[in-house]
Amino acid sequence: MRAVVCREFADPRRLKVEDMPSPKLGPGQVRIAVAAAGLNFADTLMVAGKYQVKPPFPFVPGLEAAGTVRDVAPDVADVKVGDRVMAVLGTGGFAEEAVTRADTLYRIPDGMDFVTAAGFPVAYGTSELALHHRGHLKLGETLLVLGAAGGVGLTAVEIGKAMGATVIAAARGADKLAIAKSHGADAVIDYATEDLRTRVKELTDDRGADVVFDPVGGDAFDAALRATAWEGRILVIGFAAGRIPAPPANLLLVKNIATIGVFWGAYNSRNPAVLRSSFARLFEWWKEGRLKPHVSHRLPLERVAEAMDLLLTRKSTGKVVLVTGAVSA
Repeated sequence: MRAVVCREFADPRRLKVEDMPSPKLGPGQVRIAVAAAGLNFADTLMVAGKYQVKPPFPFVPGLEAAGTVRDVAPDVADVKVGDRVMAVLGTGGFAEEAVTRADTLYRIPDGMDFVTAAGFPVAYGTSELALHHRGHLKLGETLLVLGAAGGVGLTAVEIGKAMGATVIAAARGADKLAIAKSHGADAVIDYATEDLRTRVKELTDDRGADVVFDPVGGDAFDAALRATAWEGRILVIGFAAGRIPAPPANLLLVKNIATIGVFWGAYNSRNPAVLRSSFARLFEWWKEGRLKPHVSHRLPLERVAEAMDLLLTRKSTGKVVLVTGAVSA
């Protein structure tokens, strides 16, 4: 099979496609003919050796994929050959075939194509879990989303609206803000030209945001912290800006602010039932038309280096998806 292979930690833009043997099928596992795989910022970190998880070499990156079940182990009862599924993977998505545990699969709703499904699990799963399970976003609260046109940020805008919040979207540049606005944002802030703290205060009558969704970190986190309301919650999703912030504990204390970590991937092994209920809600919202997944770039597997560059240089909006061609997507 063709697969993207990482043989050493390096710049993700050096990745190439190789021919390699298909992975073996073990107990409790399922083989998928991968139609498409979504790219995530975490994939770039894993390939560079900067992620929480460091797989042994060589490995095939790819946290999420979608396709058709090709084979199942004898002890698998609830998945059958021919099922259209999306998969939550630690690694292995950037290939023509992937093997994973049966309990990491989710049947794709009728009408959802493989490209949409391939970019759905991580971004929407992270945002729903963050806002519902970790952040306890309430009807009528104000949600500030940083990086609001990115793969995860844009889903947070949509989910925040689905949960009944007033959503303020912050991103860099008019084009990205227009995308966030088209996906439901009530107000937008361009932090390339506007002061984030000042604008949030203006938009909330000086109260601040009840919940901050932050996949960016760095200076944006620092500004958002000072624009957070009394008893607000800051959801730490990631550090796309590169700098991991160190919030002053005295400010957290005097405003009773909670800083909450969100490592979505850990739930796949530690508490998968949370993910099951999360995806059930997400699929219902998708069927109702409340979620409109946005894929800015769809590229063949061989152009993985270009796809990685789109993420690293922030030239993409929503999701970037690799298409294998193994199954019609």
